[in-house]
Amino acid sequence: MQAKPIVVVGSINMDLVVRAEHIPAAGETLLGTGFSMHPGGKGANQAVAVARLGYPVEMIGMIGGDGMRLDAMGSALRAHLAAAGVGVDGVGTADAASGVALITVADSGENSIVVTQGANACVTPEWIERHGGRLRAAGMVLAQLEIPLESVVRAAEICAEAGVPLMLDPAPARALPARLSPLVAWLTPNETEAAFYAGDAVRDPAVVAATLQGRGAAAVVVKMGARGAFLADAEGYAAHVEPFAVSAVDSTAAGDAFNAAFAVALLTGRSTMEAAQFACAAAAISVTRHGAQESMATMDEVLARLGR
Repeated sequence: MQAKPIVVVGSINMDLVVRAEHIPAAGETLLGTGFSMHPGGKGANQAVAVARLGYPVEMIGMIGGDGMRLDAMGSALRAHLAAAGVGVDGVGTADAASGVALITVADSGENSIVVTQGANACVTPEWIERHGGRLRAAGMVLAQLEIPLESVVRAAEICAEAGVPLMLDPAPARALPARLSPLVAWLTPNETEAAFYAGDAVRDPAVVAATLQGRGAAAVVVKMGARGAFLADAEGYAAHVEPFAVSAVDSTAAGDAFNAAFAVALLTGRSTMEAAQFACAAAAISVTRHGAQESMATMDEVLARLGR
């Protein structure tokens, strides 16, 4: 029997990437050391990462144009998704420019990102409902916060009604309605987002996870970059997940690599700890490469990393 696909509801962007010695401070002007354009957007990144792992995946989102014809970026973004193996029947064309992310990557691998929504703002609750059948038929749904919040809530409601687990990457951090958390099977903030949601004074990831579970999320993974992750599942199991030592060159989309791999691992029968280890391996591979979607690992690469 064919596996139920992962369905990603989220953003599709073109990343405009500048490399520099360090991330500029407020008011500081730097000379960049390089410029490139890459397909991105947290939603599209996660969809491509799933496809690279060999798991069936579909995308629900919007790219830019005049409602019928795509703009130049939209055409490139759709073609890239399709070429990666992502189902694009749920990707529409909006009367807006395609979304853009402005990314500065420091020599250390750290990054700063500013996103303009563009067509992503047109992923309305009505568009979500139009593709509700895809959500109901999914093995898991992945969502983020680069599309309108009410659309994320509607997707979560449809998933809850159908018994489909939804994994929410709560980025960029913003206030969430109380009714959303109980609809989330997995909440996966990074440390910056965890501080926003649990309070800056809360530094212990175990306390962060317990706080977020207390607000309704069934299970939580706190993504901690070079320090691994902290896992707290719905059955009461909680543990630190060890990182993989690598030389990072670009951390862009490492969190997206983690979420995609975590979902694939769960749907292929791994325990929550095994899935988190698998996801840490995928994220570790991604930071050794430049770009977002170009950095995503294959199944063979992740298994090889786990083997070492």
